[in-house]
Amino acid sequence: MQLSVDPAAATPPYEQIRAQIAERARTGELPTGLRLPTVRALAEELGLAAGTVARAYKELEADGVVETHGRRGTLIAATGDTAHRLAAEAAAAYAERAARLGLSRADALAAVDTALRALPEA
Repeated sequence: MQLSVDPAAATPPYEQIRAQIAERARTGELPTGLRLPTVRALAEELGLAAGTVARAYKELEADGVVETHGRRGTLIAATGDTAHRLAAEAAAAYAERAARLGLSRADALAAVDTALRALPEA
């Protein structure tokens, strides 16, 4: 697995790692069940602190992209179902909050559209 980190980039190294692994898992380049390198091994390969890689793995796990199985290591999860489930949960929470704030459907959708448009291009 070839990853790269640009230390001069505005994006923190852990986020660069997270984004690369997430995208490769999404496209199938990293197939479901693939075992990722250990935190220490990847940190050494990239010339980073182990904590940086650990944070990337932790965020990937929170997003459902990877699963950690103790001695079996960190594996690529079946992201399609997990990603859709997590997105649906986040959407439901947002819809409830928007309703509590008294936003109309149009205003709530406009807020989501604005937030999505503000994201950097991948």
